[in-house]
Amino acid sequence: MAQHNSTMRDWMAVAALAVGAFIVVTTELAPIGMLSGIADNFSQTPGRTGLVVTAYAWIGAVAALVAVLAVSGLQRRPLMVGLMLILALSNAVAAASSTFNMLLMARLFGALAHGAFWTMVGTLGAQLVSTRQVGRATAIIFGGVSAASVIGVPLVNLISNHGGWRVGFTCLAILSLITALALAVLLPRISGSEPLNRSVFKAVLSKTQLRRLYAIAAMAIVAHFAAFTFVEMLLSSRLHVSASSIAICLFAFGAAGIVGNFLCGALIDRHPKYLLGMALLSMSLCLIVIGSGIAGGTAVATILVFAWGMGIAMVFVSIQTAVIRVAGNAALPASAIYVAIFNGAIGTGALVGAGILDGWGIGLLCTGAAALSLISLAVVPRLQVTSAGGSTPGTASSVREAESTLERQA
Repeated sequence: MAQHNSTMRDWMAVAALAVGAFIVVTTELAPIGMLSGIADNFSQTPGRTGLVVTAYAWIGAVAALVAVLAVSGLQRRPLMVGLMLILALSNAVAAASSTFNMLLMARLFGALAHGAFWTMVGTLGAQLVSTRQVGRATAIIFGGVSAASVIGVPLVNLISNHGGWRVGFTCLAILSLITALALAVLLPRISGSEPLNRSVFKAVLSKTQLRRLYAIAAMAIVAHFAAFTFVEMLLSSRLHVSASSIAICLFAFGAAGIVGNFLCGALIDRHPKYLLGMALLSMSLCLIVIGSGIAGGTAVATILVFAWGMGIAMVFVSIQTAVIRVAGNAALPASAIYVAIFNGAIGTGALVGAGILDGWGIGLLCTGAAALSLISLAVVPRLQVTSAGGSTPGTASSVREAESTLERQA
């Protein structure tokens, strides 16, 4: 199919998908700041209450794989609108829950939409814009993730602290509904892919370059969340940051994610491999310095956390873009596997981090995370990822030609 020129409506559709990503991630992580209120309301232990977050991540991982087989043939516009409506319903039921089990089931129902959304959104962004702008579109969509950390999660938690956790879920339900309406208006008509079966996963995993990308993703994301789950403890015990200044550092981390996304958007289409390597190196060095405890204070901590946040944001965008380019006509199932790895690594990283922290202490936690990140960096030189102008199989143009047909309505 001939490459089309990106229009203003295309970019507005990309922006709407970024808002969708913002809502999806905010929905996933916002309960972290509501756990004590939920636990008190339903007389649950903190560990059991934590299931509203950890179980959500694992169900989202499974849903990403199932979505490829179950809904890949559907038209993209009604599919994405439907997923946001499911998320709206999930948040509304969570807000109205009369028992903890009802809340948990509402969350798990929303996790199904979460996994399916992330499976579709990566390749959908590539279908909306011209080949040379795929990386930029991906960066904008993933910018919703960083914005959720900087704005969404703190804002919902602030609302919940003042109005109660039910108000927080109600706000998320309303925002999900508004986003569904925006997608219904802005997304063009995009056909689904050919019906897929389980053999597509075997075909994807047979590609050496994709296996390398998945290995990098798994190690980098586990390393990140093993350390970041306990970032408040790292800042206070290793960098001697006061409790009142930790919020500044966390804000810097989220802001760095937005900067990293936009920087990645400007460079990823020309230098995908080198950008991924530099991002992993930045994250690794920051973890090493933090773990060593050789420097401290709010200023130093803010700089280190900013570089860490920018690095991990660029890792996310770089890997998603590389998966689309390398996978070619298998971009959809390849993205689904990446999303499953991503969500699974979140829970795994938290568990691994907790185990190291309890067994060996905070210093080794950071050192271990840095070591795992450096191991993932060692795989990067063996990658073969073309730039946007490359003509080898696996570029974004082959995604568009081989996987789906873009049909536009006036």
